[in-house]
Amino acid sequence: MNATAYCDRCPARARVRAELPAGELHFCNHHAREHRDRLGAVGATLVILPGRPAPILSRAADRAA
Repeated sequence: MNATAYCDRCPARARVRAELPAGELHFCNHHAREHRDRLGAVGATLVILPGRPAPILSRAADRAA
């Protein structure tokens, strides 16, 4: 894919692709963090898009431990 992907929730560039059985969604870092629990619950695989900074996908409580 040569085109720049954009978040499906806002106009920011996508940093994460959520692969679902029915298709895929693209998210910026903010929305990837916001929706990661629900996406995991439905079996989505989160893929960090190449050439971009990795998002912080873990919860703040997990990082503090």
